Amino acid sequence: MPAPAARSPIIWVINTSLDADHIGGNEALLKLGGSNEASLRARVIAHENVLNRLIAAPSRVADAASINDTYFRSPKDFLFNGEAVMVYHMPNAHTDGDSIVLFRKSDVLSVGDIFTPDRYPVIDLANGGSVQGLIDALNRILEMAVAGKYQEGGTFVIPGHGRLCDEADVVEFRDMVTIIRDRVQDMIKKGMTLDQVKAAKPTADYDGLYGANTGPWTTAMFIEAAYKSLSAK
Repeated sequence: MPAPAARSPIIWVINTSLDADHIGGNEALLKLGGSNEASLRARVIAHENVLNRLIAAPSRVADAASINDTYFRSPKDFLFNGEAVMVYHMPNAHTDGDSIVLFRKSDVLSVGDIFTPDRYPVIDLANGGSVQGLIDALNRILEMAVAGKYQEGGTFVIPGHGRLCDEADVVEFRDMVTIIRDRVQDMIKKGMTLDQVKAAKPTADYDGLYGANTGPWTTAMFIEAAYKSLSAK
């Protein structure tokens, strides 16, 4: 039998936000192919807001320690396997430390939890998220993505959760969030309370595609986050 192929070391890890389900595997990934020696470890990249929030949370010290390459000015770029990789900060979207990653030669965008095609977006108010920042980020993704023939194919968009997508999927998602924002904003202008807004069901025509009554992020939680985000203005 032929000898097994040598395992290549992991050189780059990019954390698109501070979410535990995205960042909690940093150390395990580094141990797969990296080095225990600090100078030879893989570079773990995140926006500096991610690191600052992790440092401020006592329960996230280990996650903070795994990040060794932060950026503030956007974009951060580097060359890997002959391909330009661009890391862009999307402020106050899902959180205030979100990054999207463009693989320029491959024409692939990895966008984290800014775009989740099978559920309403998580707007993490406690960590700097906002509904308007989320819409701004989705519009930025659409500026960078290019559709294929008949709006199918083209730039691949990898969401934080869910299936592989293209520009048309992001357009539908952006339009949904924008419409719901406008509905909630109109209800706020009319003086409606949060409970009244929830009872009015501003998401009703989209709940079949994105809604959930149970689990970590429900339709009611999305409406509440949108309401509080818009009320804060």
